[in-house]
Amino acid sequence: MCNSVLQVDVIIPTQTKYLDLIGSIGEHIAKDIDDFSGDREALAYHLNLVLTEATTNAIKHATLTTPKDTVRITIHIQDNELNIKVYDHGQGFDLETVPLPDFEQPEESGMGLYFIRTFMDSVTYTKQDDCNVLEITKYL
Repeated sequence: MCNSVLQVDVIIPTQTKYLDLIGSIGEHIAKDIDDFSGDREALAYHLNLVLTEATTNAIKHATLTTPKDTVRITIHIQDNELNIKVYDHGQGFDLETVPLPDFEQPEESGMGLYFIRTFMDSVTYTKQDDCNVLEITKYL
């Protein structure tokens, strides 16, 4: 799959009951990547966690503005690069001002972004025409 192209596009309601589905899509993709010489199980776990955390944040913050909203998740693999984009219609935030989480109280916020930044190679957050886009890249 690394030499070919894969595109997955999922749109879900802003409801947490779809988080397992999103995480399992990431796991399945990681386990099926051709020409991947790294630890497949670790990649599967990381993609599950990253997709779940990113979608959770989008749902949590989008629901504040429009409870009947949707979150769109795209996963694109091409040329040994995995790219995830999570689109939401929430109020947005400044990625650079998010502090490190308090590891003494892990139930506090900030853990999701910390994991995303730790396991992935690049993370950006931008405002586009009518939505926010969290873009996550992992080099395979």
